[in-house]
This record gives sequence, C-alpha cells and structure tokens, in this order.
Amino acid sequence: MTSTAPVTFGVIGSGWRSLFFLRLAKRLPHRLRATGVVTRTAERGAEVEAEWGVPTFRSVAELVGAERPDYVIVSVPWQVSPDSIREVVGLGVPVLAETPPAPDRAGLRALWSDVGPSGLVQVAEQYLLMPSHSARLAVVRSGVIGEPTSVQVSSTHLYHVVSVIRGMLDVGYAETEVSAREFVAPLANPLTGDGWTGDDTPKQATTTLATIDFGGRMGLYDFTDNQWWNPLRHRRIVVRGSLGELVDDRVVRLIDPDTPVESALMRRQTGIDLNLEGLDLKHISFDGEIVYRNPFVGSGLSDDDLAVVDLAWRTGLWARGEGPAPYPLAEACQDHLISDAIGESLRTGAPVRTGTEAWASA
Repeated sequence: MTSTAPVTFGVIGSGWRSLFFLRLAKRLPHRLRATGVVTRTAERGAEVEAEWGVPTFRSVAELVGAERPDYVIVSVPWQVSPDSIREVVGLGVPVLAETPPAPDRAGLRALWSDVGPSGLVQVAEQYLLMPSHSARLAVVRSGVIGEPTSVQVSSTHLYHVVSVIRGMLDVGYAETEVSAREFVAPLANPLTGDGWTGDDTPKQATTTLATIDFGGRMGLYDFTDNQWWNPLRHRRIVVRGSLGELVDDRVVRLIDPDTPVESALMRRQTGIDLNLEGLDLKHISFDGEIVYRNPFVGSGLSDDDLAVVDLAWRTGLWARGEGPAPYPLAEACQDHLISDAIGESLRTGAPVRTGTEAWASA
C-alpha cells in the first residue's frame, strides 16, 4: 500500500538545479517536503533559509541527524558529485544524484565499484517521464509500429538523449559503436538561459551529429548549441519500427498487408480559449486510449516540471519500499558511458566502441 504522507528529501548543494526541487516542494507541499539543504557557508545558508523557509546545514551528517529524509538529492558539480554520493550511501541513506553521476568513464567505474552494490542510488534523469516522451514510449512499447529499430532525437544534449534512445529501443546495456562529427553554420540566437538577447545577428553555432550502433539497432543524435532555448530550432523525435514509425506526435503503421493507417497523439490541455478548468495538462491519448495521465492534475506545471516532480515522488516511494526504482545508477552510468564516447569520437575523428561494463549485470 502506498502511503499518503509527503515524500521527504534533503539536498546537498544550493545551485540553480537544487532550487528546482525546493520550488516544486513549495508548489506541491502535499506531495514533497524538503527537510534541509547542505550549503558550504553559513552566509549562503541564510540566503536559502530566507528564500525557501527550509533549515540549512554545513554537513550531510547534520542534515540527516536533524531529520532523516526518505532520500538525499546530490546536486553539486560533476567533479565532486561522486564523493558526495559515497558520503550519503555511507550513512545508509538513499540517494537521488543529478546527471551525470560522475564526470568520465573512469569516474563511473570507480563510483559503481564503491556504491553500485548498495542499491541505494538513483539518478535524476527525467526525460522519459516528460508527458510527451512518456506517451510516445507507451505507444512504442504497445507494439503498434512493430519492433523498434532506430531512434532519431534532436532536442537536448548527450546523456539525456542517450537515455531516450536506449529507452525507446529497449537495448539495455548493449555494446555500441559511436561515430560523431561537428558542423558549424550561422544561426541567430535570440534567447538564452539569461533571457532575450535583443540581438538577431546570426553567429557561428556548432551542430553535433552522432550515430550510435547498438548492433542492429541505431540511434541518431543531433544537437545544436543552445538548442534548449533557441526558438529557431524545433525539437523532434523519430522512432522507426518494423511495421511503421512515430514522428513527433504522429504515427503511421501497417494494420494488414495492404492497409497503412495514420493516427496522432492528442493532448487534453485545459485553460485554452474559453475553457475555464484552469491551465493544466489532463492526459495524452492515442486512438482513444489514454497513454499518459497527469499524476499531478491541478498543479498547472510545465512538462519539464511534471517530469521532475514525478521523478522526485517516485524516488520517495522507492526509498520507502512502496514502488520500483525510477532510474537506477546502472542506467545512468550506461547513458554517460555512451555520451562520453560521443565526445571522444569528436576529439579523435574516429569511431569509439563501448564494451560491457560491470553495471550491466545489475
């Protein structure tokens, strides 16, 4: 039986990614509650306490000792993240680590060796929990396009894309061959993470293309500088299968030897035009079947926020023994292993092979 008490979490770090979780806990107090934040200085702690109304501590031991949370979020720079993960695991507390859990392949292997067998580490990879991707994954796994054979993603970067590709193809920890190249071309960049630039002058932007060969199944990675923010570049996903394909929110498939049909994923989004139910995503359907239902109806959250809060909630249920692991460390290690191979292929100009790692047997 799933408990109804809010999931509790502590946070190590007070950067912008940490504040995502504090903001969502404040928005949904009946689902999430922050027990405290570890900051390096008392001065920064005072700022966090004033803005978010949560206690702060100078050490993980103090955080856990004051009120043991269901889990601790590690949201610190890549270079120090592995040591923070080890520290929390050493206290016997479940962890939700930001992506990636370690900076490189050597760091991944060392981290897995130290904490992998504990089973206490999940990773904050939320992309397959985003409503549209979750609905697409449900359609693909229902078998309507047959066996998925390739995935093309142009949206976000590196390990996030790898997680989507691996999830859609259901390839697990298969060995890969990765080939990557960069291309430079002019592109206006009117919007960044700091806001609108007021500048529409095209500047040189790099596009990275990479193929990931899973031995019979293939992923295509396509990312342009600042694609997260730039409104001049669409996001797209193509999942090709043996009986059809999914392109963004449209699906074509064969229902008998001479009958191809097309269908669409449909969002029920309220609060538009004269709908007075409030701005909210209710569900996504496909051919009359619900393939995604918003578990936080009434929150009015964006798709990305819905994915993050869903991950935070699922992690709490897992930590309490009330639900499955949302994204185990082994999955995230595999994502970053392949992501790192993309970078190596760019540097060397040659294909890079990834083998079977220790976490593959998890």
